Amino acid sequence: MLRCAVRYELTDLKLFVAIAEERSVSRGAKRCHLAPSSASLRLKALEATFGTSLFTRQARGVTPNPAGIVMLEHARRCIAQLGQMHADMTPFSSGVLNHVTLFANNNAINSWLADDLLPFFRTFPSARVALEERLGTDIVAAVAQGRADLGVIAIEADHPELHFLPYREDKLMVVTARDGPLARHDSIRFAACLDSPFVCLLNGTAMHTYLVNHAMALGRQLDVRIQVSGYPAVLRLIASGVGIGIVPASALGTQNRDELCVIALDEPWAARHHRVCVRPETLRRNALVVELIKTLGGAAQR
Repeated sequence: MLRCAVRYELTDLKLFVAIAEERSVSRGAKRCHLAPSSASLRLKALEATFGTSLFTRQARGVTPNPAGIVMLEHARRCIAQLGQMHADMTPFSSGVLNHVTLFANNNAINSWLADDLLPFFRTFPSARVALEERLGTDIVAAVAQGRADLGVIAIEADHPELHFLPYREDKLMVVTARDGPLARHDSIRFAACLDSPFVCLLNGTAMHTYLVNHAMALGRQLDVRIQVSGYPAVLRLIASGVGIGIVPASALGTQNRDELCVIALDEPWAARHHRVCVRPETLRRNALVVELIKTLGGAAQR
């Protein structure tokens, strides 16, 4: 339990990371352009703030102890996020808006956005886009509150303060190995899939959360055998017989198609009507957002 309020600075976090990476207080101090005595005092104050030592002292230097390892992960993340904050704020100092924050669901990011953004960057090489994956409901809320300039969603819910424009159509499909127990079906209900183990994307991804919520609505649970970071890995594991999966048709491609059986998911929510959402105020004040929407709309029509 922390015994006091926050009393450390960014310099202290940078020093802590430097000491951990150099395995030496003196070398860490040198990297941060500090005297060893000053570095030692800062480190002692940091340890006092958290009420625990962060390093194991040895004859030839120091190594992070278990508390230090946890601290190191958080400190690196904080420093990186602050660095990104400064980078994101730089365009505003010149009075030019060339930065767009775009939230999108996993489906759109993995299937289309990488390709659809290319013409935009060719036309606007100085533009910067912060693309983040979020759940559909979170995207709508973020755009309405101004935390994102625009979003790409597949949920049907509207919002009175936002404009919605069509983007891409997709459909969720059930995928199993060619010799899997469900392979004889042409179409299947979601409930019938829940008796099989699943290969899924990682916890926290929009698609994983989407499937878990639909299973819970049926009073069931998703039997997840393994989770991986992308659809190519999902499809490889399904082809090997590890389990079944529910994958957007746009993510199937031609990979492992000879080893896979693709089955229609007989559920109303299997249809994925992707739309772009944006605040009218953003359209009026940020011409770059308008151009990005035009680019996405043009890509969807090709």
